[in-house]
Amino acid sequence: MTAGQVLLDVTDATFATDVLEQSKTKTVVVDFWAAWCGPCRMLGPIIERVAEEFADDVVLKKLDTDANTATASQYRVSSLPTVKAFRDGRVVNEFTGALPEPRVRAFFQTLAPTAAEKAAKAAEALIAGGDEAGAEQLYREALDKTPDNPDAVVGLATILAKRGETKEAEGLLRRVPADRRAKVLKHRIFLESYAARHADENLETDAASNPRDPRARYRYGLLLAAREDYRAALDELIESVRWDKHWEDGAARKSVLAIFDILGLDDPMTREYQRKLENVLF
Repeated sequence: MTAGQVLLDVTDATFATDVLEQSKTKTVVVDFWAAWCGPCRMLGPIIERVAEEFADDVVLKKLDTDANTATASQYRVSSLPTVKAFRDGRVVNEFTGALPEPRVRAFFQTLAPTAAEKAAKAAEALIAGGDEAGAEQLYREALDKTPDNPDAVVGLATILAKRGETKEAEGLLRRVPADRRAKVLKHRIFLESYAARHADENLETDAASNPRDPRARYRYGLLLAAREDYRAALDELIESVRWDKHWEDGAARKSVLAIFDILGLDDPMTREYQRKLENVLF
């Protein structure tokens, strides 16, 4: 390796920081190699040359598998050279062998963000700086290029929902139904709208006065969810299910599942109330 290549090196000790952490902000490509490997010596100059072309979007690192056996074993590197691309701490693409330069370049092209993705990322930076108008313009430009870009969809929908333009926001969110952020924002829009519609009603008193009424418990549960008091909301909604699990086509059960979406399936409260819901249903 040349002196310039030393800067690319990562080790077992630095891999977590120099690859996994850095991949949360930019894609990191790791070339797993060894000094005795002839194909590694063929690939090395090619991958470094191509990496320079994509330096704005992709970082290249190199790991000597003989000197860093723990990382090589962890990522099941069984033949050399092996090249793995990391994004958000996980492998998103890889290849083995000394590929010719056009194929290496094609590999890097799959990793570079699209124009729409770059615009969405720039919009996020503008929002962080308080420039929502500028961010909105960038999100719309991104969606002109890629109408279903999830970052742009959720980003623009969030801005629209914040200023009360919920109809357009909900229309955007329908473009990315599988995106968790979109699901959560859709639930939040519904809950905030529900709370606004019933602001003049005393739903708490109604639920306390009619503890066996699934409708009263459901309505108060939604109000609590709109206030982000999720534990109390889940208690009310599960009581609604307890008294009539089929009321309004299972509306209370569906609302419990919506709160699980908001909290995330790994949240301890979600796991706790999943068991409670199962006990009521079965």
